[in-house]
Amino acid sequence: MDLSPDACYRALTSRDARFDGRFFIGVRSTGVYCRPICPVRTPLRRNITFYPCAAAAAEAGFRPCLRCRPETAPGTPAWRGTSATVSRALQLIGEGALDRSGIPELADRVGIGERHLRRLFDLHVGANPVSVAQTRRIHFAKKLLDETRLPMTEVASAAGFSSLRRFNTAMRETYGRAPRELRRGRGSRPETEDSSLQLRLDYRPPFDWPAMMSHLQARALPGVEQVDADVYVRSIEIGGMSGRIEVGPAQQDHAVMLRVPARFSRHLMGIVERVRRSFDLAADPAEIQLQLGRDPMLRKIMSAHTGLRVPGAWDGFETAVRAILGQQVSVAGATTLAGRLARQWGEKLDDPRGEVVRTFPRPERLARVDLTRLGVVRTRARAIRTLSREVAAGRIRLDASADVDQTCQALLAIPGIGPWTVQVVAMRALRDPDSFPAGDLGLRRAFELQGQTLDAAAIEARAEGWRPWRAYAAVALWRFEGLEARRGLQASSTVDKNSSRLPSGSRQ
Repeated sequence: MDLSPDACYRALTSRDARFDGRFFIGVRSTGVYCRPICPVRTPLRRNITFYPCAAAAAEAGFRPCLRCRPETAPGTPAWRGTSATVSRALQLIGEGALDRSGIPELADRVGIGERHLRRLFDLHVGANPVSVAQTRRIHFAKKLLDETRLPMTEVASAAGFSSLRRFNTAMRETYGRAPRELRRGRGSRPETEDSSLQLRLDYRPPFDWPAMMSHLQARALPGVEQVDADVYVRSIEIGGMSGRIEVGPAQQDHAVMLRVPARFSRHLMGIVERVRRSFDLAADPAEIQLQLGRDPMLRKIMSAHTGLRVPGAWDGFETAVRAILGQQVSVAGATTLAGRLARQWGEKLDDPRGEVVRTFPRPERLARVDLTRLGVVRTRARAIRTLSREVAAGRIRLDASADVDQTCQALLAIPGIGPWTVQVVAMRALRDPDSFPAGDLGLRRAFELQGQTLDAAAIEARAEGWRPWRAYAAVALWRFEGLEARRGLQASSTVDKNSSRLPSGSRQ
């Protein structure tokens, strides 16, 4: 844990939401563990033990607090930056790796031995992988009990329990109550095919939601994505089903609301994990701003744009294809080409409504089509087909559980894919917080607006001091450059309108 116990106690007494999820408090006098924002009276310092994550508190014998609901806390970043292996293993656990197999298989997937994996978890997480997976299941089940009216069998299945009996036992052992008692009389009901589930996903403030929506709206893929006011809508395809999800700000502070069709209930945990990554809900803006603020230029930019997040990717393959299409063309041009791909080879939704009517084509499909028919230049078409074959065969993984260095090397080995594309994919699909496309034209323009003319090599050297948060620095520079360019266009438009009324020669 980065924070000292004394610092943690000061954070606890402040009830500051920015510390939510960074650590948990085990209260020995009550036997419960809480979030730093728990509304109960602050326990005495001598009765408290601090833990880096909920699983560590649970493994120490504490049960979750029913007041502050630890299951709703933002993702815990305590282990980030300390072990890439642990980070990958946690991502795999989040995707249900231990629901389908055991620790030996998990260790094999991250390329180390089982004993070494357990040692790393003890060191960086404070709990073993099984405890992390079990805490994850229990927390998600409790969330579904509180926020939905799904029947108990569906709650158990969605949370990754192999049977209703195991679910009931685990909830009784953890909370001392049966699941039906935890639901507080809300009751349950089978959802209809057309009904939807709503889940609240918390984050640490601040969050520049307009900046996120602006980024997504500029790149919204026709037929696949839509940004309506401050709500993001997109198509998804999971388990042979397709449909739409919606993500927008919650009425209460520090959360977004996810709306998903009820028929996806068995896949809810995976959907929630992907949405959290797509909107970077586990980010710690205070820590990131503190680190990047050491650079005077970034300090000025980030103080004006607090709460920036790195936009992620619902589907890594889709993001990689769009990045290839975006090489040396505008954002609008790449979006148009990607929309043509979706319209030509994407599948129609099971419930098409509004503007979102198709899914993005799967790699198996794009591996065997002629993309030049849609106006894609030959070198990029060949690169997309090669990438599609590699992804379809499982030789390249494009998600947050992939090894960043190996995946980047594999992408660079494909003719037609350059460093800019690889860094964009690493930033958005692989969720690497230190990726940085130094050759990006927008970054160069941002430096020019600050009076600095730098080439890619000089920008790369300047960014060395921003590690390990270079991706956030890039987002801040892009936001600054975009807003300045917009102001410049508006000013130019105003001058042009006014100058038309002036006598000839008065424009000077």
